Amino acid sequence: MLSSINTIADVETLYARLGERDYEAVMSYLADDIVWIVADNSPLADRSPYHGMADVRSGVFDRLTAGFDKLVFDADEIFECNGGERVVALGYYYFRFHGQAEERKAQVAHVWTIRDGRAVKFQQYLDTLRVARDAGAL
Repeated sequence: MLSSINTIADVETLYARLGERDYEAVMSYLADDIVWIVADNSPLADRSPYHGMADVRSGVFDRLTAGFDKLVFDADEIFECNGGERVVALGYYYFRFHGQAEERKAQVAHVWTIRDGRAVKFQQYLDTLRVARDAGAL
């Protein structure tokens, strides 16, 4: 079933589904030709940008499931820009890597581009230094 993004409440629902790892529900909000861009130097940046649903599923959602026991986005603020064509979400990721006991926190911003009720582009900005330190990479 396709879902549409027409209000900020729809974006909040999308984030709730992400936190539940209900990726099929999340993908119902995405356009078939979605472009998904993750922050440079983040754990998933090696194959970014991701083009299309299959690429997002295998390159993003499958890898999130494999790498994190927990990953939740807590939005401090969500607002529309460009007459609703863009939605910006500011907040924090709360996450726990597989094999680590401690929950971590990193500041993040998301920019969604919406056309005809579907997300056609996603851009992530992330405190990658914080994530790298928490992953033990530094």
